[in-house]
Amino acid sequence: MSDRVYDDLLVHLSRTTSLSAGEAARVVADVLAYFAEPAEEFVRRRHAELKARGLTNDQIFERVAAELPQRRVAPPELSLRQLRRIVYG
Repeated sequence: MSDRVYDDLLVHLSRTTSLSAGEAARVVADVLAYFAEPAEEFVRRRHAELKARGLTNDQIFERVAAELPQRRVAPPELSLRQLRRIVYG
């Protein structure tokens, strides 16, 4: 992690967990990348994950629609049709 903005967080994580400084940096980088994921990529990824677990498209799109507003920076509300178009074009 080249950006030193999170030095205090890395020190805190190293002090309060069993993580080394390098492990803490990787965790923080992973969390930041997760929350930086664009809505379209999130929809495609969650669709694939839920499909692999055997859910139907109706179940998947309802769940994804409910999950999107919970994202750190929530995208505009998307209809079920818009979600389907993201996945299937």
